[in-house]
Amino acid sequence: MRVFPPLPGRARIRRVVAWVAAVLCAAALVPGVARADNPIVQHIYTADPAPLVHNGRVYLYTGHDEDGSTWFTMKEWRVWSSADMVNWTDHGSPLNLASFSWASADAWAGQVVARNGRFYWYVPMTVRATGAKGIGVAVADSPTGPFRDAIGRPLVSNGEIDPTVFVDSDGQAYLYWGNPNLWYVKLNADMISYSGSPTKIPLTTAGFGTRTGDANRPTLFEEGPWVYKRNGLYYNVFAAKCCSEFIAYSTAPGPTGPWTYRGTVMPTQGSSFTNHPGIVDFNGGSYFFYHNGALPGGGGFTRSVAVEKFSYNADGSIPTISMTSAGAPQIAALNPYNRQEAETIAWESGIETEVASEGGMDVGWIENGDYIKVKGVDFGAGANSFTARVASATSGGTIELRLDGTTGPVVGRCAVPGTGGWQTWANTSCAVTGAAGTHDLYLRFTGGSGNLFNVNWWQFGGSGGGNLIANGDAESGTSGWGVMGAGTLSSNAAVAHGGAASLSVSGRTASWNGPSQDVTSKLTNGRSYTTTLWVRSQSGTPTVKATLALTANGTTNYVSLTPGTAVNPDGWTRLTGTATVSWSGTLSGATFYVETASGTDGFSVDDLSLQ
Repeated sequence: MRVFPPLPGRARIRRVVAWVAAVLCAAALVPGVARADNPIVQHIYTADPAPLVHNGRVYLYTGHDEDGSTWFTMKEWRVWSSADMVNWTDHGSPLNLASFSWASADAWAGQVVARNGRFYWYVPMTVRATGAKGIGVAVADSPTGPFRDAIGRPLVSNGEIDPTVFVDSDGQAYLYWGNPNLWYVKLNADMISYSGSPTKIPLTTAGFGTRTGDANRPTLFEEGPWVYKRNGLYYNVFAAKCCSEFIAYSTAPGPTGPWTYRGTVMPTQGSSFTNHPGIVDFNGGSYFFYHNGALPGGGGFTRSVAVEKFSYNADGSIPTISMTSAGAPQIAALNPYNRQEAETIAWESGIETEVASEGGMDVGWIENGDYIKVKGVDFGAGANSFTARVASATSGGTIELRLDGTTGPVVGRCAVPGTGGWQTWANTSCAVTGAAGTHDLYLRFTGGSGNLFNVNWWQFGGSGGGNLIANGDAESGTSGWGVMGAGTLSSNAAVAHGGAASLSVSGRTASWNGPSQDVTSKLTNGRSYTTTLWVRSQSGTPTVKATLALTANGTTNYVSLTPGTAVNPDGWTRLTGTATVSWSGTLSGATFYVETASGTDGFSVDDLSLQ
């Protein structure tokens, strides 16, 4: 909750970022000029990315370089997430130095791993009692926290930093860390203790390359290891040869070596003299995270996280990857008919985020001319309304809805009134015209001087052109849903693709049983509709599909809305398809439902749309 206005120095830095972002977006309106989407966070400086794939999203854990830093001044860690690799949701800071009573400074590079339904965050700090660096471990029941100190002391402490954790296919977990050396220890199944003693990995030139000009450090290994396994081969990607660092990697037949140096992943680039790798596979693609100093005011102590998509070579080697301002391509369009958090952003100018009294984060410190860009928004055949959750301790202002640029077509203007406080929330709505197809959406904020208002979330509505599925995001429990045939519906807070819950069905007695909605009054004869939903199995790997049952003149026909797709319990699978809906005579019934090709496995669905 806001208590004080932004500090003057911080405000000056944000204004510079806003000015440069505006220039970039203005340039993006010129044909042939690529719009910058890297770095992926612009309202604060971020460093040391550590990605984690969980439940159909990438969660990104970073450090936070304080504005104007002239050293690695870092007091907290932050969490972000994305389902499409371009629009990132700010989940705030669920862990900071104060979370560890034994630590005195330096919230530096860490990593989160998931195991047994819990999330473990390994982070280096200065141990107050000794003044040396130690590595702590925090635990949470959710990837976004809150996290708490799991053991009340350092897990290991030998003066070195940069932990990475890898859980092998046999269930054995390894903690690696180091600068200037490279260490590992075998973690126990509880992930908060270990067996044996820390072991130093030999840093040979064959294993980690040859460094010249430093007799004390003959190999290229510097810091920031990132260890993982792919197709039976173990990879150790690391920051090499400070300063300035580049990213290199080695491979091995086992988790502890012997390692063989394989070469450069990312050459020295950008205005940061450090770099830090993180690599994951997500939705059929491979992604390389790193940091640079690309934002205004950026440099070696004010860094920003970015991402690139890449493909491994046929022999499993990693290609050379360059920094770009374009970043990774969007995986799938964003559905504006599901409620979207205002802090879900591809690019921004001028805004800040803060903890919201209603839960989560909100966008605040909004001034005249600030904006948020949301990339690749699919309005389908058209939207006709917009609603936002807002709060203002002043007289408010206006949310302009623009397409494809800050000076693009205006499709709606929503007045934001004063609500009596920065956390006194109310809904505001307005009509929308001209929003159809897929566009970048710009929420441009206008009004008087000073701070105008806060925004918590937003959502578009449609009539015949918007989402025909009520409660498609499953945030209102089972409201609006029934069951085709037999089965029991429930709201499932344990797994969700987006938001706080999904919709689960169990007790099915036939393959055609599943969640359903009556859409009879919402369809237009002869029109094509695009269906999108996310599915997760409760067990097994059933083939799931969405279907429309149309009854006209006493005859029922079945329209396949999506191809049948195998889904499993380990993550969310996206189903999508486009079909033309038509009938002869008078339509007496139309039911949208989700079924399986065979069997009666239970499954969960989330973020459904028919538009």
